[in-house]
Amino acid sequence: MDSKSLTAQQLLSDPRVTQATELLTAALAEHSAKLSARGPNVELSEPYQKWLDSFAELRGNSLFFPYLGSGAGQGALVELADGSVKYDMITGIGVHAMGHANPELLQELIPAILSDTVMQGNLQQNTESLLLSMQLVTLANQHGASLDHCFLSSSGAMANENAFKIMFQHRTGSSRVLAFENAFAGRTHLTGQVTDRPKNRVGQPLTVPVDYVPFFDANRPQESTHETLQTVERYLKRHPNAHCGFIMELVQGEGGYYSAPRDYFVALCHLLRELQIPVFFDEIQTFGRTYAPFAFQMLELDEFADVVTVGKMSQVCATLFRKELNPKPGLLSQTFTSSTTAIVAARWILRKLVEGSFYGPRGRIAEIYDRFVARFEAIHAKAPDRIRGPWGIGGMIAFTPLDGSPEAAKKVLHALYEAGVIAFVAGVDPARVRFLPPFISLSDEEITKVCDLVESVLLSDVFDQ
Repeated sequence: MDSKSLTAQQLLSDPRVTQATELLTAALAEHSAKLSARGPNVELSEPYQKWLDSFAELRGNSLFFPYLGSGAGQGALVELADGSVKYDMITGIGVHAMGHANPELLQELIPAILSDTVMQGNLQQNTESLLLSMQLVTLANQHGASLDHCFLSSSGAMANENAFKIMFQHRTGSSRVLAFENAFAGRTHLTGQVTDRPKNRVGQPLTVPVDYVPFFDANRPQESTHETLQTVERYLKRHPNAHCGFIMELVQGEGGYYSAPRDYFVALCHLLRELQIPVFFDEIQTFGRTYAPFAFQMLELDEFADVVTVGKMSQVCATLFRKELNPKPGLLSQTFTSSTTAIVAARWILRKLVEGSFYGPRGRIAEIYDRFVARFEAIHAKAPDRIRGPWGIGGMIAFTPLDGSPEAAKKVLHALYEAGVIAFVAGVDPARVRFLPPFISLSDEEITKVCDLVESVLLSDVFDQ
């Protein structure tokens, strides 16, 4: 069938659509180019505070930062409704890897808004969902993994929920989960239980018992590896045939941006494989941000990937899994897969990851990491009590500020925010400042300006004892 015979194709080929896309993209580029880092507009301070107060009243709690975006931005820069323009180094916790108001992405999105529906879902999947699923499976299996299936969803927590449902059905009769200490899996009832933060589930009933396993300790590599394996064996002996699987972040996200050598994960995965416990790589935060598209590919753990989830920078989230774990009809179904524009954005981002030079030891992600680390180490040399590593990995950059207490980290975060850099916290002991920069569009000049602001804040007398 000639695709041009379809009305949808005729619409997208209409010269008016092409012209409108060009005009809108040009308008965006022209207006975004006016943006540069600046402080708030004094005249807007009073109405801005009223909006923040109203929002806090409606939500029941204040926002972490006094952030209300205007809808304008350019690359790492974002304009707030108080007139200020800041460097966004957290990008909605890793979502906006393409940067703000990316004109190349806009060219993809304008035709997408002409699609017949806003949302796609279980009973109305358009071709974009099929093509996105094919892209994800191809990318995940490019180095030998056997992830045959892909189920799309609209949030990372839902992708993880689906992963647990798949594993529980595969291991019928199981009722428990294995996870690392300091794990973060989401905030739904089940994933909130897996997340190793009791304060996040105050007042919530127990949904699934979770057995936490200590993570790798770089200061005690052999001992900590032994402790991990010994702990898993102890849990499995105590609760035989009770675990649906082991969820693991290969770079702990909320835990503070720590990873482990390949040998550590290989030893753990071999043990789980011997015991027929599915291995679940949670890549909601790591996807796209390490030295390969997937962290399991960077660590060459492809053969162990039974279930993998992706999210955040992919815009549309997904659960990928082996055919042996394919669930019975009825277990997975969602009214919303995601919006058509999000699906089109996801396809564009995957193409950028494949066609760009982001990965490997000399890829753009490695360059970005090295530039940040060089500046952080220079600041550490000047004031070792103000900043220290480790510095994270790839596009997941972090440092420990001051004494590493939660109070110190929060103080530094808000000082950075006031200075014009948006970051966020990770980890508890120590509490760390983390960046998830928009690496697809981030320029060296933007890195330099952000690091200048970080240095200015950390070396200021505000933090003198």
